Amino acid sequence: MAYIDNIVFLILLVAGFGLFAKSLQKIYRNIRLGREIKRNDRKGERWETMARVALGQSKMVKRPVAGILHLFVYVGFVIINIELLEIVVDGIFGTHRFLAAIFGNTFYSYFTATLEVLALLVVIGVVTFFIRRNFYGVKRLTMKELFGWPKEDANWILIIEFALMVAFFMMNASDSILQERGYDHFARLGSFPISQVIFVPFLEVFSFDDGFLFGIERASWWFHFVGILFFMNYLYYSKHLHIILAFPSTWYANLERKGKFNNLDSVTQEIKLMMDPNADPYAAPAADAEAPSKFGAEDVFDLNQVQLLNAYSCTECGRCTAVCPANITGKKLSPRLILMKTRDRLEEVGRNIDKNGKFEDDGKKLLNDYITKEELWACTTCNACTEACPVLLDPLSIIFDMRRFLVMEQSAAPQELNLMMANVENNAAPWQYNQADRLNWAND
Repeated sequence: MAYIDNIVFLILLVAGFGLFAKSLQKIYRNIRLGREIKRNDRKGERWETMARVALGQSKMVKRPVAGILHLFVYVGFVIINIELLEIVVDGIFGTHRFLAAIFGNTFYSYFTATLEVLALLVVIGVVTFFIRRNFYGVKRLTMKELFGWPKEDANWILIIEFALMVAFFMMNASDSILQERGYDHFARLGSFPISQVIFVPFLEVFSFDDGFLFGIERASWWFHFVGILFFMNYLYYSKHLHIILAFPSTWYANLERKGKFNNLDSVTQEIKLMMDPNADPYAAPAADAEAPSKFGAEDVFDLNQVQLLNAYSCTECGRCTAVCPANITGKKLSPRLILMKTRDRLEEVGRNIDKNGKFEDDGKKLLNDYITKEELWACTTCNACTEACPVLLDPLSIIFDMRRFLVMEQSAAPQELNLMMANVENNAAPWQYNQADRLNWAND
């Protein structure tokens, strides 16, 4: 019977990690649909940024209450799952609390006690977040754009994490009682301060016999293991994919000054030709010169790979939207929704490729079918959204590239902008008056 358990465990382990690897492969393929972008410079600064922002959560704690609670959940959940190593070894080889033999009982007791304290902090964090998200009424967490799956997804994650922590405590509590009773192979290993205070008294009230307690311990152990595998594979469908993708997103973040926009190489070359009186406009282009690509972005294929990575990495926390002046004043724009819609379109394209083997034109585009012109032109390019994002995502760059497409490919700028650009072209100023009159103000 024990061998059957080990075989079932191994099958579940391989299947769980295999499905997870397949999901990551799909995400990688979808991100690769975007344009390549060179962001391998300043490596030292990039490693420091990733360590500080993704690992150290430095931007989360700018809002202390939410930041500290998030730190509880993040650190606690990650460190507690170190025990997954012990579960894997125990599950494959049929051992019990394998790490005790490696650490020694004294250190192992400190280790298990630390995990229990962290698990309690995780429970406090997820319960507070659940109440805050569903009953407290934080505006950015109750906006219409989160109705439906985004809200359900956030709640399901909190419920799953709570259930995993309760299973962890029940496993330790029943294990602790069986150790005290000297049952079978349950030697005195580890220290369980939280379980012994809260869960052991609960179990002892019912005076369960050894066999029933052993069943609780095994059921909790299996639930914890299968729950971790389920959680890991659920990430593909969830905003909580940022647990993994926040690290590459912060590494590839834009390190330039806020507000510095990129120039198109093809346009830059044309300007140089215009400004250089010695340049030959009829000269043949260099052999390695590339034909100008589409100006701006109409669909996800026109965005760069970091922008698509950003779309997958969005935590949907809404800090960007909460500080957006356009959104605050009632306009349609929501930077969070820009990233969510980009991800939705990218996922649709991915399903198209899965179905047909390659992308078949579906008659849809990111522009208009997902993101409207009204949203794009509402943006003031103030960079408040990029400054507020806890993992350095850049929704503004997507907005800017899509506006660039509207202006340079479709000549579809609002009338006010067209008038301003015409004035710049004719008068070298955004105002409609003769260049000779530019200094008349000095005489007033």
